[in-house]
Amino acid sequence: MNYSITEIARVTGGELTGPDDAVVKYVLTDSRSLLYPAATVFFAIPGERHNGHDYIGELYRQGVRCFVVDRLPDNGQAFPDAGFVLVRDVLRALQQLAARHRRRFMTPVIGITGSNGKTVVKEWIFQAIHHEKDIVRSPRSYNSQIGVPLSVCLLDEKYDLAIFEAGISQPGEMERLQTVIMPDIGIFTHLGEAHQEKFHSKREKAQEKLKLFRRCRTVLYCRDCAEIADILENDPEYRAVSRFSWSEQTGADVQVRSKRKENGSTFVVIRHGNQKFDLAIPFTDDASVENALHVACLMLFMGYRPEIINERIAQLEPVAMRLDIKKGASRCTIINDSYNADTGSLAIALDLLARQQQPVKTLILSDILQSGKSQENLYREVAGLFTERNINRLVGIGSEISANAGLFACEKYFFATTDAFLAELGHSIRFTDESILVKGSRNFEFERIVQALEEKVHKTVLEINLDAMVHNYNYFKSLLHPQTKMVVMVKAFAYGSGSVEIASVLQFHRADCLAVAFADEGKELRENGITLSIMVMNPEDGDFDTLIRYRLEPEIYNFRMLEQCVKAASDQGIYEYPVHIKLDTGMHRLGFLEDEIDRLTEQLRRQSSVHVKSVFSHLAGSDDPSLDDFVRQQVSAFRRMSGRIEEQIHYPFLRHILNSAGIERFPEAQFDMVRLGIGLHGISAVDPAKVRQVATLRSIILQIKNIPAGDSVGYNRKFFAASPMRIGIVPIGYADGLHRALGNGAGSFVVNGQRVPLVGNMSMDMCAIDLTDIDAAEGDPVIIFGEEYPLAEIARQMQTIPYEALTRIAPRVKRIYYQE
Repeated sequence: MNYSITEIARVTGGELTGPDDAVVKYVLTDSRSLLYPAATVFFAIPGERHNGHDYIGELYRQGVRCFVVDRLPDNGQAFPDAGFVLVRDVLRALQQLAARHRRRFMTPVIGITGSNGKTVVKEWIFQAIHHEKDIVRSPRSYNSQIGVPLSVCLLDEKYDLAIFEAGISQPGEMERLQTVIMPDIGIFTHLGEAHQEKFHSKREKAQEKLKLFRRCRTVLYCRDCAEIADILENDPEYRAVSRFSWSEQTGADVQVRSKRKENGSTFVVIRHGNQKFDLAIPFTDDASVENALHVACLMLFMGYRPEIINERIAQLEPVAMRLDIKKGASRCTIINDSYNADTGSLAIALDLLARQQQPVKTLILSDILQSGKSQENLYREVAGLFTERNINRLVGIGSEISANAGLFACEKYFFATTDAFLAELGHSIRFTDESILVKGSRNFEFERIVQALEEKVHKTVLEINLDAMVHNYNYFKSLLHPQTKMVVMVKAFAYGSGSVEIASVLQFHRADCLAVAFADEGKELRENGITLSIMVMNPEDGDFDTLIRYRLEPEIYNFRMLEQCVKAASDQGIYEYPVHIKLDTGMHRLGFLEDEIDRLTEQLRRQSSVHVKSVFSHLAGSDDPSLDDFVRQQVSAFRRMSGRIEEQIHYPFLRHILNSAGIERFPEAQFDMVRLGIGLHGISAVDPAKVRQVATLRSIILQIKNIPAGDSVGYNRKFFAASPMRIGIVPIGYADGLHRALGNGAGSFVVNGQRVPLVGNMSMDMCAIDLTDIDAAEGDPVIIFGEEYPLAEIARQMQTIPYEALTRIAPRVKRIYYQE
């Protein structure tokens, strides 16, 4: 992009305040992604959970001088050389700028919408036709009200074709996106149930989505979807739009005559006009076949010959919809994006790499094949992405990237093939204490590199969905008053999910404070780059040197701990070290009682080595409606006791008493701060639909065997087969964190979408499941808990609570972190 701030004001209808001579090339909506401050305009978009205006000061200090806002800063004098464009609606202004940018180019644009398959179809179109065309497309799933304009802003004159996807979740959204994308060709992928809750019917949702194509020249769609076909073919609004359809029935431009699945592929017979040809799709699931047929029909519409279509469709590669973050050997972190390589997705993956806390960051990258660019221009662009994000070293694999080694100014290694790299791994090249992004084109088989680098553990894994965790964090944050702060609990290995990894995500999303149980947990966070304030809830005798050395803030719950803390701070010449005072309001664990308040405040007044940062208490049953009266008694006692402390020590402090359930059920008791714990992991005391399951514990079927009637299964012969049965052996047991009580039918897992009971006693390392009526094979996945089988359910079967079920998961179970 290349716009003056004066032009931005004119396009958006805004009022310019400040210097008018700035020219910008980059649009920014997320302050954490700043790369080129002097050439960036920041759109301060207010949202439900974050307001871009809150980050203007931070961005100004980093060098940004152009801002689009809906209100000017109160302290305008603090930004003497900044230009502010004042608009009524910042998001609308971003969309207006993107729409203006779109109109500058005659580049043909393909717009894609639908309930499912948008990103896959977009990526497969790119894979299929980028040999002939230089294509710009939406990065990954940038299809929202913000993502679409950011995608369109990537357009410039060098591209022959643009492909943008558009997603909506409620009525009224698509018209805005239509003015930004203005597609020439439209593709409707699939009409499903996603986001149905905001629409009265599927037809209403179809009508809303189809608004993207009102001014299209041509729309491609599957005629077998009755709602889509009826609207496009009968609604007068689309009379001027030409149609190109496919169907497994009759009456379409392209007819699918037959489908046959065999050896991992689907073989389709296609008829188009006078042409009849075979198409080999390298997938067998129905969604992938449908997506591939959309791509094939587009190619037919664009005039590709059947033999070229068949060749390109046969070469389609899976689209990685998520980035896996795994624990590697030698204390490394592995980011697995080993299924595709292009500069758009590379930039996103490098952003994730740059956010990791380990100081050394390494990229393992293959040749980027069939980019449509000259090798020098391509790898110069890659080198720029690499340098911008301060990546430390590069491992290049392939002849093309090796030939352009001189473009990379860093520690670098190059290998002709994946085999050559693996042969030197552990010899001439080693990895220790670093974050490693593995990104390669499919035919380089980089999954072998990931396998070689990752920590060797057994097949049972705990997958952590970081997107779901951020969703939950934002949900609970949305329940708070704007001024209320939030402490997030990462004690007990972040409830079994991995303390350093979860703390890193929370730090990136600007959590106010973290809390751990013991000093050693806080020390580990500090040693891994966590700089947020960290409360230590259960400090012990002898911890204070560690607490002070690592800037950890202790909970003070009795006079002995107060005296030790004051002495440790005083001995080191420290003044006003932050501490958190715990009050016992009725739960009767740790904390000062009400009759100890006067003595407490007297001791606090007599010294200056520690400073009360917060005063807090614990609720005994905020998730249990039968205890609501007692909770209110606790809140009342806390208000009274903390008020006395403030009166007597003569300075203010933060107050907090609510946990996750309390945040949802007692909003009147937010005080100054709240503490988020199990809610972060997807447990709601009010409405489970508001949160997302974060953790999935999965394993595999190691062996399947047939058991005759009368035979027993497992230790102590507690289970006998009443009739011939088929069982599967799963490598998970009580040493992995499950309870032995789950055996003998008390518990169940999920295999291929169906619940299967456990049979026999659970062993230390494995258990048996009943597969008698289940279509399953050795190696099939087994879900112990996850989105399709909630954590709360397995906790109920274990006769415990989700807290315990999650924190019981043993360290030997590998944690895998992923995000879309």
